[in-house]
Amino acid sequence: MNLDTEITCIQGIGQKRAELLKKEIGITTLADLLSYYPYKYVDRSRFYRVNEIDETMPYIQLKGQILSAEYMGEGRARRYVAHFSDGTGFVDLVWFQGIRYVEGKYRLNTEYVIFGKPNRFGSRLNIAHPEIEPFTENYTQQSQGFQPLYNTTEKMKSNFLNSNALRKVIKTALMFMGNIPETLPANLMQRYSLCARGTALQQIHFPQNNDLLNKARYRLKFEELFYVQLSILRQTKYREQRYRGFVFGRVGALFNDFYTHCLPFSLTNAQKRVLREIRTDMNSGRQMNRLLQGDVGSGKTIVALMSALIALDNHFQACVMAPTEILANQHFETINALLQPLGVHVALLTGSTKKTARQQLHEQLRNGTLQLLIGTHALLEDEVEFHNLGLVVIDEQHRFGVAQRAKLWTKNVQPPHILVMTATPIPRTLAMTLYGDLDVSVLDELPPGRKPIQTFHYFDNKREALNGFLLKQIEKGRQIYIVYPLIQESEKMDLKNLEDGFLYIKERFPSYKVSMVHGKMKASEKDAEMQRFLAGETQIMVATTVIEVGVNVPNASVMVIENAERFGLSQLHQLRGRVGRGAEQSYCILMSKFELSKETRQRLDTMVRTNDGFEIAEADLQLRGPGDIDGTLQSGLPFDLKIADLARDGQVLQLAREAALDILKDDPLLQNDSNALLLKQLDCMQRNNINWSSIS
Repeated sequence: MNLDTEITCIQGIGQKRAELLKKEIGITTLADLLSYYPYKYVDRSRFYRVNEIDETMPYIQLKGQILSAEYMGEGRARRYVAHFSDGTGFVDLVWFQGIRYVEGKYRLNTEYVIFGKPNRFGSRLNIAHPEIEPFTENYTQQSQGFQPLYNTTEKMKSNFLNSNALRKVIKTALMFMGNIPETLPANLMQRYSLCARGTALQQIHFPQNNDLLNKARYRLKFEELFYVQLSILRQTKYREQRYRGFVFGRVGALFNDFYTHCLPFSLTNAQKRVLREIRTDMNSGRQMNRLLQGDVGSGKTIVALMSALIALDNHFQACVMAPTEILANQHFETINALLQPLGVHVALLTGSTKKTARQQLHEQLRNGTLQLLIGTHALLEDEVEFHNLGLVVIDEQHRFGVAQRAKLWTKNVQPPHILVMTATPIPRTLAMTLYGDLDVSVLDELPPGRKPIQTFHYFDNKREALNGFLLKQIEKGRQIYIVYPLIQESEKMDLKNLEDGFLYIKERFPSYKVSMVHGKMKASEKDAEMQRFLAGETQIMVATTVIEVGVNVPNASVMVIENAERFGLSQLHQLRGRVGRGAEQSYCILMSKFELSKETRQRLDTMVRTNDGFEIAEADLQLRGPGDIDGTLQSGLPFDLKIADLARDGQVLQLAREAALDILKDDPLLQNDSNALLLKQLDCMQRNNINWSSIS
């Protein structure tokens, strides 16, 4: 029997149960079943006394006797209650369902082992629907050890497939399997002190003690992360061998003239470091795939522009792709103004570009007279043909799918260099996993003259003081954003709050003009309102989170976030980044109700304490897990982690990555016989629909 065998081979799993397990938790084979790990364990290695338990405790185990039993309550509240004691106190055992089955099953004055979660009802402790078994001379606490608990759904429970039933099925499967085949080479296991896979699976489900449980976890986490890294890095090696990169061997007049005469401010040390990294890539003969991370305002656009000038100096064209028209327009205006003294031909292509302008642009692009093209998704259209495209810059890269990015590869006979940029700081562990095939550069300092944004958290009772502060800012000539949440489930209520907020602001600030933007408006209406705000025609912008990432309004100095408790950390940080783009002091005000959970308070305190996007991203990962980091992922992770946790297993990930790099250094495509096992495992992963693209 092997791990690909269907679970119907296990006693107690018929066709109906098998279909339920497949539908509810995706289990079809023995491999799926054995990698359905417990979410926690309860310690059954000791007995508690009744006089030492209380309702705050987790699952506990007692030994004693049922002294009496009775029915209590009427109708739906009817329950069967057994009064249990171990001589140190009393606890009620309560059943609301299956009462007939329980009533005749347990005898008075017989010693039982009780297991369950203590609760309090009035002055009495109780355990609802406890596990009960007779205590015999053969019963030893040690044999029980740690008991695994498994996540189950309501449908599973109603079909008698609860945690206990799953435990029994997994125990049977482990007995059935006998020797479980190894998936890691012996030298790797020895080097990283990993236990055998069979031992790990036995101990992860039925640990004998804490030490063996920790060893099992380490082995299974390492294996999971190792194969993720091996797959990503092997793709990188494959890409390096298959695709040569254009060699940009010279830094010429355009770059040097721009650096000497056109730069509006001195580069930060971080910008200089990143430009050196990009320059090295583009001169190496390898095709560059680099992720540029930098907080809002850290100067990514200048780095992208200077990288494009290196391409132009080597007689190649470059393009910059942004996710929205307003951002593409902004990039065009900034870059065109900076390059005007150098006579560089820059053009803009968006959905709004007129037909005649398009035809002229396409012609100039094909004959090479158009050097730098900035645009939106319109750049991906088939009729957009370059004379010699050497560099592609993708801004806010998480807004584009892999297929869209891949299309840019086909715009030249061999793939151009790729620089992807994001203002969403990505924690190191996520970057190594999501973008493990990309080299990562980080801009971690703000340009000189930029003042850090001051962040404050106020409760709703400070509304009048806030209005006074906003009035002073407007009188100084500043502009203000006021953002409301918009959550799908409560969209109608949220839109009403936004509209009420809009009317309230108009009433409170009658001398000033107010814009409103939300997702239900047409794109043209939204753009018109954003443009009015950008031009300074309106002083206050009331909006939902649709206000664009990266939109540059240097005069906006205050961001008020209403119901801040309803936003994630990364989203709060993104919104805060809409201000602080000019030389004036900027402020972010987080407004919330008074009653907050501990986690929410922690989130808002983090925002007040730090402006460091990477610290915030790490905190967000810790608080919310990797599958839901706003703005970082399109739809969770591109693979399914069963046991490893990117928020907590950074050290294991680092070791796994090093191990994968060492193997690929000697055998980049895993063609040696010694790596046949690794290749077999990767093929198995790919058959299970883990899709690793060679596109960054």
